[in-house]
Amino acid sequence: MAQLVTQPLILAGEGWADYGLVDSGHGRKLERYGDYRFVRPEPQAMWTPRSEHWDAHGEFVPGSDEDGGGRWQFDKAVPRDGWPLAWNEVSFTAQCTPFRHLGFFPDMAPVWDWMREMLAGRTDASTMNLFGYTGVGTLALSAHGPVTHVDASKKSVAQARENAALAGLQDRPVRWMIDDAAKFAAREVRRGKRYDGIILDPPKFGRGPTGETWRLEEHLPGLLADCRKLLDADSRFLFLTVYAVRMSSLALAGLMEELFAGLPGKIEHGDLSVREDEEGRLLPTAIFARWSNPE
Repeated sequence: MAQLVTQPLILAGEGWADYGLVDSGHGRKLERYGDYRFVRPEPQAMWTPRSEHWDAHGEFVPGSDEDGGGRWQFDKAVPRDGWPLAWNEVSFTAQCTPFRHLGFFPDMAPVWDWMREMLAGRTDASTMNLFGYTGVGTLALSAHGPVTHVDASKKSVAQARENAALAGLQDRPVRWMIDDAAKFAAREVRRGKRYDGIILDPPKFGRGPTGETWRLEEHLPGLLADCRKLLDADSRFLFLTVYAVRMSSLALAGLMEELFAGLPGKIEHGDLSVREDEEGRLLPTAIFARWSNPE
């Protein structure tokens, strides 16, 4: 029976050559993306910034409503079609999107490392990335075997394919699926499929390619139940991240403990965070829960 570790963890991401958290505070954060620096909103940065003046190429100014909206304001020239970055062997394109993101989630870097550790030595592991976005995590997993990448956005999947080509990894065994994640997982259960590992990063609210509605609190339990059916005692992991919700990581872990009762291993939960480049201050970004079954 999978054991729940009640003490929460802090999974801290460190900067690397092409990304870093430079400073944060007063509800904003300054980050470096290659040669460019940007300011983005960050409600959890409630402290005082280390520097009074931030030299940035642009800033995302949020809209008046809590759930989104806003626009970029640029003070210096920025390539509107994006510019190349890399994490280890995975190259990809960064770009200022209308949703305040830059085409990938840098706080996921320690998750990519952890998944690779769980699959160390494997080249035949079958994994699935639900809500896979632009595919950086998918390409990280593809070093260990075939990956099924699922996202409802045709544009995101197209960008993921372009990232694979940019990295020279287009020949790796990736199945690119434009589909509703919950419906796809349910179909995989009916087909009797199994996976060695699953990563999922569901939004608070979203729509599938044919108008399906996703609400996290309502639909996550069913999706996680189907993911459990796609794993067995020889599987290695499931990693779940959740952003921008009024929810505890312990709630995610409690749901996972119930659903994963028949599997070995352990369940952990806590905060994802990013460490500032110089002072080492940690900025929380998301909550997570994970099941692991080391060999």
